[in-house]
Amino acid sequence: MVLTLAASALIFYPGFFFGLPKGTFLDGIDVSGMPRDKAVAAARGKRESELKEKQLIVDGGQRRYVFRYPEFAAVDNAEEVVRGIKKRGEYFTEANVYLNGLDEVVNAICSAVEKPLTEPYAEFCGEGEPFAYFAGNDGIICDRAALARDIKKSLNGGFEKVMLRTRTERREKTLDEVKKCTRLIGSFTTYFDEENDARVSNIRLAASKINGSVVGASETFSFNGAVGQRTRENGYLPAKIISGGRFVDGIGGGVCQVSTTLYNAAVLSGLQIQKFNPHSLAVSYVDPSRDAMVSGMYCDLTFKNTRLTPVYMRVNVFKGGITCRIYGYDDGVKRSFVSRVVGTIEQPQDVIVFGEEEKVLSHGREGTISEGYLVEERDGIITEKLVRTDRYSPVAGIIQRVKSDDMRETG
Repeated sequence: MVLTLAASALIFYPGFFFGLPKGTFLDGIDVSGMPRDKAVAAARGKRESELKEKQLIVDGGQRRYVFRYPEFAAVDNAEEVVRGIKKRGEYFTEANVYLNGLDEVVNAICSAVEKPLTEPYAEFCGEGEPFAYFAGNDGIICDRAALARDIKKSLNGGFEKVMLRTRTERREKTLDEVKKCTRLIGSFTTYFDEENDARVSNIRLAASKINGSVVGASETFSFNGAVGQRTRENGYLPAKIISGGRFVDGIGGGVCQVSTTLYNAAVLSGLQIQKFNPHSLAVSYVDPSRDAMVSGMYCDLTFKNTRLTPVYMRVNVFKGGITCRIYGYDDGVKRSFVSRVVGTIEQPQDVIVFGEEEKVLSHGREGTISEGYLVEERDGIITEKLVRTDRYSPVAGIIQRVKSDDMRETG
């Protein structure tokens, strides 16, 4: 069996173990009389010497990349050509020169040049200037397939310099367009007694929960959702609230001033008010029909951003007051909110209580019937729309009197 295979080999490759015919040239090298493996080695040695004299240059823009042997090498068909030599003559091999780790090289070169597209944008800040603006940058994208193709072509051609091909991806927006979407579109301020520490604490806490909020396009903002329940566990203190038609102490007193301030800013910003509740009694910090009471998690203030871009809210408490500012796309409409008293409700008879001295414990007042109108001016045309009608209950005064002697009990 072994002898048969060996004989076949000798027949199939005549002269394989003997020198090549006289007058045989391989890639310009005289290989006459050479064993075939030596002829292959000679051809490859010549190619290796030639490659050692070459260099591949890739111009990556700001950086130049140079590759030398053995960073690139070749595969050839020398064995196949030599195996087929049967008579004298000139024979030539074919070779494919390749760059080791071509994919990694292409990725490295392109990664050093490529830059992702960043559109201009604004960062919303809770304190200081409301926005920090960034111009962004155009993107730079490399043609990776072309670079790999050009490297292969150069290696198997004249080792021409390879130029990196890039294209620029332009920004679609401008910084001015970003700024147009972050303008002040509504602002409202109310004032309070800064000496009422507990009430001021509640106002500051609720304001801090809202400050920095962003309402995306078509999203709805919930005051209760942002502020949370008014409980001692959540940091709220006892202060005056309205309950049962009277001013009494309750946890979270003062939070309604925050919701009222935000309500007015939202109306002036053109946001769509979805839910609000008036107080049962008129409050001192806004005109009638401009308040927005919140209570528990059921009486809420909600509004929807109907713009195509976000709106941003800043709620800041200062000494003696609170201001809510809303930023977003300026639609060019000037808005105002008008309160009109259209009727009164008769004040009840004063309530008499007895004490050590005569004095007025609290003053009574009439109830109020009022209307709120949204006035808009667009392209010089002014429109007025009734948006709410409210009834605020009257309050009886409380008078303290001293009992006369005949009214005193005797024991």
